Amino acid sequence: MDKTKEYDVIVAGGGMAGCAAAIASAESGCKTLLIENFGFLGGWGTAALVNPFMFHWASDGKILIKGLFEKINNAMDSAGGMLANTFDTEALIYLLQEMVLASGAELRFHTLCEKANTSEDGIFVHAISKSGDQVFQCKRLIDCSGDGDLAVSLGAKYESGNSKGLPQAATLMFDVGGVNPEKLLSYVKDRPDQMRFPKLPKDVDIAKLANEVYSVAGYYDLIEKAKQAGDYDVPGDMIFFNCRPHKGEVTFNTTHIGNIDGTNADDLTRGEIEGRRQMMSVVRFVKKYVPGFENSYLLRSAAHIGIRETRRIVGDYKFCGSDVTSARKFDDGICRLAYPIDIHSGEGEGYTKEEAVKVERIPPHGDWYEIPYRCLIPKGIDGVLVAGRCVSSTQEGNGAIRIMPSCVAMGEAAGVAVSLSLKHEVSLRDIDIKELKNTLRRRGALV
Repeated sequence: MDKTKEYDVIVAGGGMAGCAAAIASAESGCKTLLIENFGFLGGWGTAALVNPFMFHWASDGKILIKGLFEKINNAMDSAGGMLANTFDTEALIYLLQEMVLASGAELRFHTLCEKANTSEDGIFVHAISKSGDQVFQCKRLIDCSGDGDLAVSLGAKYESGNSKGLPQAATLMFDVGGVNPEKLLSYVKDRPDQMRFPKLPKDVDIAKLANEVYSVAGYYDLIEKAKQAGDYDVPGDMIFFNCRPHKGEVTFNTTHIGNIDGTNADDLTRGEIEGRRQMMSVVRFVKKYVPGFENSYLLRSAAHIGIRETRRIVGDYKFCGSDVTSARKFDDGICRLAYPIDIHSGEGEGYTKEEAVKVERIPPHGDWYEIPYRCLIPKGIDGVLVAGRCVSSTQEGNGAIRIMPSCVAMGEAAGVAVSLSLKHEVSLRDIDIKELKNTLRRRGALV
């Protein structure tokens, strides 16, 4: 077993939360190591092709998340990798890599964090890679693995799924090229009854819209026709896709695979297989049935099936659905958000027509809720924070706060918090919340 050098902070997982945590920690003066299992950063935003960045503003248009997330957006825009809130995956991979390295943090790719243990000398992260088994030592640990792997190995309690233990459905996302957006949007405009969205006005400038951001969900009649002909074998009544920044490319968020435990290799294997079968059914369907897709082709599929939910670490506060709908604010709030409670049935039923008439569970108009810092602190565990989708929450609460903008905000707060803990030689529970929030504000965050 190879013992490597010591760090102030280790961040496990290089998704959006992990990148933000590593950058904020390193920029705050901590010797920081970011460990990632893939050979690139971005988490589900890159490996799972999740797109776009979901909305991070109130219903009246008030921006709620800035700080590091705004810096990422601005840098992506300058590089030509953004169109409104949709982004180019490869541009994000490169940008995050360079931002992490510029912060002073060290990167370690192709390394899986297996478990952690503690002693009076600190926290020890046990990792596996082509170099063999290695142990990395640190004073503070931020678990951004998405699954809370290290926190659980240290004894943290967790919950998963709904009242029956069933997590949200998984989705294999994929990109399709060769799309004619003018023809596509003209068809959508002429058949509003067959579309969940958008409902385009008759006088819409299709040529202009084809060069802007658009999302489409529907084609109820075409899917029914294809099902009757045996040409469509995917759950649900509609397809859903968003445009990419490059004209003629769209990304599909349509496949749904149910009864998937994202911490079980057998389930993940089954999910990847079923996801690709559903993907190919969609690819064949749109090419044969959907106007604008006649010359389309599969451009790329995700390197990993998109997992919406696994373990939710039990923390000092459990964020819940009523916090969303009541627009609850907290003294230790470290992120503002107005995203609705978004839960995909764990049975894998897919998108259905009935969803269009459901009332969204959101804060009141123009208002927002906050995620408290206490959600990042595993109950009964010292020296460790969690950030990203594995933070302390109910399934309903998690359905609202698991999106990428809030993951970045949580990660940035975690990185600042560990630096304050080390600076003042206090536990993560005992840091000065006012100092935490003031430091985040100086970094441009809205808290």
